Amino acid sequence: MNKLLLHPAAKPVLWLLLALPALWLGYAAANNLLGANPAEALIRSLGDWTLRALCLTLALTPLRQITGWSGLVRLRRNIGVTVFIYGTLHWLAYAVFDQGLDVAAILKDIAKRPFILVGTAAWLALMPLAATSFNAAVRKLGGQAWKDLHKLTYAIGPIALLHFFWMRAGKNNFGEVAVYAAIVGVLLGWRWWKRWSSPQRSMAKA
Repeated sequence: MNKLLLHPAAKPVLWLLLALPALWLGYAAANNLLGANPAEALIRSLGDWTLRALCLTLALTPLRQITGWSGLVRLRRNIGVTVFIYGTLHWLAYAVFDQGLDVAAILKDIAKRPFILVGTAAWLALMPLAATSFNAAVRKLGGQAWKDLHKLTYAIGPIALLHFFWMRAGKNNFGEVAVYAAIVGVLLGWRWWKRWSSPQRSMAKA
């Protein structure tokens, strides 16, 4: 598996796989396959894929540590950028189809509805991560500063979950929320456990 991850074709194949949901949604929207309320279905589907990509990003480090597949590191930024792309498509679909791209109406809606405010905050928090996802940005910031900045992902996960929770609260539908909360909780909990059970931390406690 590690050889496959290190293969030059791994990134192009990954990009194609990550693009498939967006391509399908575009096709479905163009051919009236999104149901009775296509705008709502598009907005929510893009939000779902944003959250799935975010979970996949958070899963890479635990998976690498468990399996020893070092090649996963090469794919981390690609998946991180995908989170931003789907998040941007999700927010733009809301702005265009729900608010008619009326800036005043969007700002009023953000101020009025907490789940829109929280979702917008999560999307804005993704911007600096996407903007520094290139090698030139890593060199300019320095490795440690870049890593510290990208720890924002750990905060974005819970914020995105809160957005999802409030959105589903209107219909009292929390099944999927619980699943995603469990996934994010395990992935963030793994990091906390690895940090506090490390030999250096254990020696500091002794």
